[in-house]
This record gives sequence, structure tokens and C-alpha cells, in this order.
Amino acid sequence: MSHCSRGPPDRCWKANPEDHVKRLCVFAGSSPGARPAYRECAKALGAALVRNDLTLVYGGAKVGLMGLLADTVLDCGGSVIGVIPKSLVSKEVAHDGLSELKVVSSMHERKQLMADLADGFIALPGGMGTVEELTEILTWAQLGLHARPCGLLNVAGYFSRLIDFLDHAVTERFLKVEHRAMLLVEEDPEVLLERFVSYRAPRLAKWLDRDGT
Repeated sequence: MSHCSRGPPDRCWKANPEDHVKRLCVFAGSSPGARPAYRECAKALGAALVRNDLTLVYGGAKVGLMGLLADTVLDCGGSVIGVIPKSLVSKEVAHDGLSELKVVSSMHERKQLMADLADGFIALPGGMGTVEELTEILTWAQLGLHARPCGLLNVAGYFSRLIDFLDHAVTERFLKVEHRAMLLVEEDPEVLLERFVSYRAPRLAKWLDRDGT
């Protein structure tokens, strides 16, 4: 049975019109990874986005988990917006079958446009680029530049060491507990999307021990 043909879950997340949640940005690897579980999760997330009437915003590539995710959304009848720098288009990694492909001049412009287009953010397994994109969007949230939900799909424990690091940063007083809690972590895409519904960003300053004591 395909991911697309699976019936909706008992508590399927529907975008809240009052919050104008229509598009989710997903960061993911340009490699498929070593484990089948990574690919299965990408397909499950793609199908879940379509079931919940959400448009995918992503990095515009046809390779790796990025391409698999986009293909799944398209195969299930969903909409996909890709954002890719022209330097990568020239290397023939751009997906040419998307609902919309936006070509930008730089990686910085790519990240900014993806953020501007999205109402929330999710990371699938990936390498340095995926982690950099996730941590930057979390930093923006920590600084109060946006109040949108940020989630991590910890497939087969892939991100466990990153999660441990964030917990360590809390212990060592470089990160507030409330800011650590801004990163929603799950293994199942449907559960993560469900948690997005009730997410409310904390309203507090970034700094700890500002007085130096």
C-alpha cells in the first residue's frame, strides 16, 4: 500500500485558517542516507502534508531525501514550491517537475525566501546544510524574529546527539529551558504536525545572566 492511499489518521492536523498555516518548509539531506527508515519517513511526511492540505516549501533539488519528499507530495496530488540558487541549477540538481521553482542568486537569499514563504519548519535527516538551516531558523525564533513552530523528525535516533547537545547547553546555562522547548521533536510526522497545532512561542528575552553574575 502506498503512502498516498493510506486513510487519514484519527486526529489529522488541518491547517488553522485563523493562523494562516498553509505552507511548511522542510530541510532535508541531498543524499538518501544509509537507512531505509530515512526514506520511509520522507515519504510519510510528504503524504502527511498532502492529507493536511499543506504546501511543501523546500530547497528545490531532485536528489536525496529532498527529491523523494517532493516527489511524494506531487504523487499524492499536493503542491510543492522549490527554492534553489542558480549555481545549483547549473549543476543539474534542480527538480523540473515542481508546482513552482524559484531560482535565486545565493544560498542566503534561498534561506530567506524559504523562511518568508513558510508558516512552520521541519527538519528531516541531513548533513551540515540541514543542521545549519535548522539552527538558524531556531536562532531567529529565539530572538523573537518569528513565532512559527520548528520541528525535528528524529528518525532512527539520527538527531539524538544534537538533542543531547541542546540539553547540555541548557545545563551549562547557554540556553534557556523555554528556548530549548521551541524545538519540537518526534519520530512520527503525523504526531509532529499535531503538536504544531497547539504551539505557542515563548515571550521572553534570549539572554541568561545578563548582569554578569
